[in-house]
Amino acid sequence: MNYGMFRVASASLKLKVANPSYNKNEIKNVIDAALKKHVRLLVTPELSITGYTCADLFFSEDLYRQAELALQDIVRYTRDENIVVIVGMPVRFYNSLYNCAVVIFNGDIKGVVPKINIPNYSEFYEKRWFASGKQFESCQPINLAGYDTKIGNQIFDLGSGAVLGIEICEDLWVSNPPSSELCLHGANIIVNPSASDEYVSKAKYRYDLVSNQSARCICSYIYSSAGVTESTTDLVFSGATLICENGTMLASGKRFSRENEIIIADVDIEKLNTIRQKDTSFNNISSEIGFSEINVFNEDNDLKYRYVDAYPFIPSNKDEIKERCEEIFAIQSSGLAKRLEHVSSQGCVIGISGGLDSTLALLVSVEAMKLLNKPVENILGITMPGFGTTDRTYNNAIMLMKSLGVTIKEISIKDACLQHFSDIGHDESIKDITYENTQARERTQILFDIANKHNCLLVGTGDLSELAMGWCTYNGDHMSMYAVNSSVPKTLVRYLVDYVASISDEATAEILYDILDTPVSPELLPPDSNGQIAQKTEDNIGPYELHDFFLYNFVRFGFGKEKLSALAEKAFANTYDRKTVDKWLKVFLKRFFISQFKRSCIPDGPKVGSVSLSPRGDWRMPSDADMRSFM
Repeated sequence: MNYGMFRVASASLKLKVANPSYNKNEIKNVIDAALKKHVRLLVTPELSITGYTCADLFFSEDLYRQAELALQDIVRYTRDENIVVIVGMPVRFYNSLYNCAVVIFNGDIKGVVPKINIPNYSEFYEKRWFASGKQFESCQPINLAGYDTKIGNQIFDLGSGAVLGIEICEDLWVSNPPSSELCLHGANIIVNPSASDEYVSKAKYRYDLVSNQSARCICSYIYSSAGVTESTTDLVFSGATLICENGTMLASGKRFSRENEIIIADVDIEKLNTIRQKDTSFNNISSEIGFSEINVFNEDNDLKYRYVDAYPFIPSNKDEIKERCEEIFAIQSSGLAKRLEHVSSQGCVIGISGGLDSTLALLVSVEAMKLLNKPVENILGITMPGFGTTDRTYNNAIMLMKSLGVTIKEISIKDACLQHFSDIGHDESIKDITYENTQARERTQILFDIANKHNCLLVGTGDLSELAMGWCTYNGDHMSMYAVNSSVPKTLVRYLVDYVASISDEATAEILYDILDTPVSPELLPPDSNGQIAQKTEDNIGPYELHDFFLYNFVRFGFGKEKLSALAEKAFANTYDRKTVDKWLKVFLKRFFISQFKRSCIPDGPKVGSVSLSPRGDWRMPSDADMRSFM
């Protein structure tokens, strides 16, 4: 199982300028290091065989001859090895000299790619030595160092869904990088052998450039630049190495090292291809381009060099979390304000339980009313104690509504539910699904009718995770007039409430922090003997942090069960073992499939992230799809 991963590496080298005989040995050293780590694609810097700063020595017959001999040795060194190696050297073709990347695999040269954009400004004088690869309208046959191959702009099928494209240094810095076209031809791994000198602030610009291009092209981008040992005259190089995937930096190496440096990452080819398939703006083009098959054997992958985010809905940086929550809260409240305005609603009706979801919905409603310059008293907060309501949640619900200044109404549902049990012939001592759903539907009926009575909009409180798991009562808490939390996962709800607490007055914040500490529960079963919550959601359906992880990766990328399990095992290595992961993954998949009928008729709600289950937008699934192929 390689889980759709492909292991790649970027190296900066300890070289001697104009000494191919020395440089080839350093290249062989990093090949050895990469092979020990089961790397399948290794990228070395621009002109790595000769060094970038040879200047007019590029015209020397001796240098060129030594470069070809070094290339021959490197090619032979890869025989019977399962790795693609990219090296750089000057290449003669008829009457011109080209700055090229040479693709080597298993004792053969698979192709030669020339640099297209030749810099000739500031400290760069490359047009003095090199012609542009634009001259090649199509790939041409060439014999290089005794190997028959072809030169020109081309892509390489590495097997296992991985397709390689190459651009060289300056090619990335222009307004229309060759990688854009290469990716439209199918390349999902772009490599850039480079020689980028350093000056103040350039490293950050380079980092962003690589990251942004990988995002625009929905690709993995592997960048390898000349190291400090190539520094000469006015130029200093740092050996920058970067591996990026669709805008996310997977690995970045140490700069200014005086030894060989190599960084490794497992890039997710399956993920990239899935995103491209979903993005219908990402269209293939049919213009001519060279194509070669290499077919690297992509063996089992242990994910050693793959960072797996356990909380994909939540940024890892505290400042980013605050910024994300501020934006999501604004989206929710603005969406609700627009709906209130559109239907000429006097205000909002919300069922307040003292739990996280209803708390967030109430906070959003308060903000929406402020945006419309409407009094918050026009929000009717309804608390509806039932058989499972505890003092803690009840008191928090009342105190929060008082603190926010909304209108409070309390309606007990106990007598109505008992009457309903009698009407349908249900024994109230039987605490089954009928017992629970009766309460949920009674509450929803009350909320809808009060909304009608007061010309208000019923604001839904259910979140994205509950929709994914079907953890809602059909035509009960499943239904509302506008569902503000419908694309907010449970793990993110906590951060949103915490964010609002951080900007609230002291009294409100204290209540919100206690709500954050309360166990997640629908409170539809009686409390325990100590009056505490007995029905804890995660005891029944599993940890929400796991389910949100499964949800993100299943819906966003379509990952299969084996890959979901392997990724979760790594992401939660210190929390859950593989057996536990597999147990709850099975629960997730089963509940996700059998619950689609609920999602097929959910109310409108604001989309806040890349994963949403709205049947009108992001997720359209047959309600009766057979789950067996996915289990």
